[in-house]
Amino acid sequence: MPTLFNTTNVTARRISFVVLFASTLMFISCAALQPPSATGPHGNEPLYPILFIEDSHGKEATLAALNRLGQLSGSSNGTEPELQPVTGTLSSLPPKSNNALYLPKLGAAATMTEEETRESLRRFIREWQELIGSDPDKLSLVERIDRPDGSKLASYEQRPFRYPIRGNYGKLQINFASDRRVLNLTSTCIPDADRMQNALSALNVRLKAEDAVQQVRDNGVTYLDPSGNKQAFSVLASSDVVAKGLTTYILPAKSRTDALEFHLAWEIELANAPFKFVYLDAVSGEIIATA
Repeated sequence: MPTLFNTTNVTARRISFVVLFASTLMFISCAALQPPSATGPHGNEPLYPILFIEDSHGKEATLAALNRLGQLSGSSNGTEPELQPVTGTLSSLPPKSNNALYLPKLGAAATMTEEETRESLRRFIREWQELIGSDPDKLSLVERIDRPDGSKLASYEQRPFRYPIRGNYGKLQINFASDRRVLNLTSTCIPDADRMQNALSALNVRLKAEDAVQQVRDNGVTYLDPSGNKQAFSVLASSDVVAKGLTTYILPAKSRTDALEFHLAWEIELANAPFKFVYLDAVSGEIIATA
């Protein structure tokens, strides 16, 4: 006797399969639109801004480098080094009791030429990149000055992202004496920056440059003055307002003390204003800083 098929059940199963398949496709599509977390999922945290979470392993690497530095410099007074919050990079060198840390010596003369000094600084950075928290190839020298007290200062900017870093991060300063002795080292660089770039690359810019400029013209700027008081600034119709380009603006996270916020922001230059630049978030449309 031939087997009888229940066409109603078959149809129902087909409909269920189609619904399930469509739901799966929708889930995958939505997941693809979400920017990946730079440090993995963290509960119910928002997808934007992207958070850089404090990494204990990075801090341990910095402390290990400091221990090696202490052995070389003869520091034995037990003073705790100053590390930057969240990034764990060096805020300042610990005091030394005996010997000092020196830049590598280049050239036969007693005093290095400017070219030799810059090469010596490059070698020093490569040797101590654990303290600095940046790939040496991603650091650019932006200033080398001689101070009135006889010391010298080299200032670098970290440039690991598609858009330049703004805010109080991504900077390195090396203060040294004419005899190559390193007097201080301060770094606000972002460790493991490639991981952050992967997350930033997945973001979609919502506001175009002209939209950002128009928003500033229409709404003005609310900002904090040097005393911390909130002020409102209205842009005159005759004032020049120019979008200079997109930036990677980094701020301490508002929701937690162990994280930094990464924003994509338009750097907008204003004329006749109490500040030179305003930074408008290209994703959320909020003003996040002035400078």
